[in-house]
Amino acid sequence: MKHASNVDDSNTDSQAHAVWEKDKNHFIHPFTDFSTFHQQGCDIISDSDGIYVSDIKGNRFIDGIAGLWCVNVGHGRKEIGDAMAEQATRMAYFSTFNNLTNIPAAELSAKLASLAPAHLNHIFYTCGGSTANDVAVRLVHYYFNRIGKPEKKKIISRKNAYHGTTYMAATLTGIESNNWMFDTLDSHVSYLSEANCYRRPAGMSEAAYCDHLVGEFETRITELGADNIAAFIMEPIMGAGGVLVAPEGYHTRMQALCRQNDILLIVDEVVTAFGRLGHFFSSEKVFGLTPDIITCAKGLSSGYVPLGAALISDSLYEVLGTPQGKGGVLSTGFTYSGHPVSCAAALKNIEIMEREALCENIQRVGPYLETQLKTLKHHATVGDVRGSNFMMCLENVANKETGELLPLEARVGDRVAEEAQQRGLIIRPVGHLNIISPPLIWDEAIIDNVVAILDASFSAVTESLKKDGFM
Repeated sequence: MKHASNVDDSNTDSQAHAVWEKDKNHFIHPFTDFSTFHQQGCDIISDSDGIYVSDIKGNRFIDGIAGLWCVNVGHGRKEIGDAMAEQATRMAYFSTFNNLTNIPAAELSAKLASLAPAHLNHIFYTCGGSTANDVAVRLVHYYFNRIGKPEKKKIISRKNAYHGTTYMAATLTGIESNNWMFDTLDSHVSYLSEANCYRRPAGMSEAAYCDHLVGEFETRITELGADNIAAFIMEPIMGAGGVLVAPEGYHTRMQALCRQNDILLIVDEVVTAFGRLGHFFSSEKVFGLTPDIITCAKGLSSGYVPLGAALISDSLYEVLGTPQGKGGVLSTGFTYSGHPVSCAAALKNIEIMEREALCENIQRVGPYLETQLKTLKHHATVGDVRGSNFMMCLENVANKETGELLPLEARVGDRVAEEAQQRGLIIRPVGHLNIISPPLIWDEAIIDNVVAILDASFSAVTESLKKDGFM
């Protein structure tokens, strides 16, 4: 799938090296592995089109991760660029503080309310997913303060959850390695077990496992006291924590416990919203949930410009929208809340999704991706293939019978991703996992090509693991 460009190789190499040096010397990347970065630096992605991205040397790759869960409508959509340019030249920015607004923010708010579950009619804009989750927690605490329950502060999250990297969002995140040597606000958060059907206790049925997880929540409520718990936050399907799909009935039973104990439900749809599971929002239509707050980002603008949002229920807004007192204000927000260029991009993104029926495309093609990826389980290292529609994960193991993992130094997820990239496909390695979250415009022919690349990649990795003494 890779190809060389027709530009002069010497000039291209010189330019690439100059950019590589600048990047290595000055850009602190998110989640940098400094054990290799100082020597290897980064591959430079310079161009994109549709389902493809190209590096600065002209090598072309299938984008198997949609940028990072987000480029849902695909790369290079001129319509979105034009909408951003038109808004930027008309009025790029003005404050939304002090009773001021702009047309795209107002239009997008109404559009999101029309797409979301019927009770979520009020939108608080942020700059991304982390800040959306921070805002959700801050508003929840504020809500309970306002109704005379200031002791309700604890947020229940889950191990291996990913909710972001700002201070509060990082604390909500239950992936231990994400917070090594970083401080967190531990007194505010309590963690339940993740819903990991692949690694449930041996001999336990899926139904019994669901009982076990719900029972753990019941016990935690008793231990902490319902009067001290403000909210439970969950991803409908865990993303960076391993694309973990909960057992049937889990979501509605956890919601029922929240309702019984006056615990608000925050559903983090930063990944699952805007088509990845075949709907603009998956909470209600896929999982039967009626959250008090939905947070979203990523696919909201298809990653063309930073934008996040917290969708707030009518019942919460009834309190939030009531003045604290004479001259009282809701004293939180961001300079860029409801940024007009970002909102214009999101409106055009949603227009494209609706016009091209991309949610319907996922409902049709998503099961095909699931089925074809499962054919890779014949490889010695592929222990599990899981997920839903265009949100998939392959878990690599040393022993399929026991689920035992390969040692960290085997770098199995990295090996698979490297082999795939050599064959023209970019996928995401996360430890022993490989995550696939493509643009929503893939079709069956592309899926067949991707699975063929992965098939060859896993074969090569098995041989290299044997050669290096890991198998």
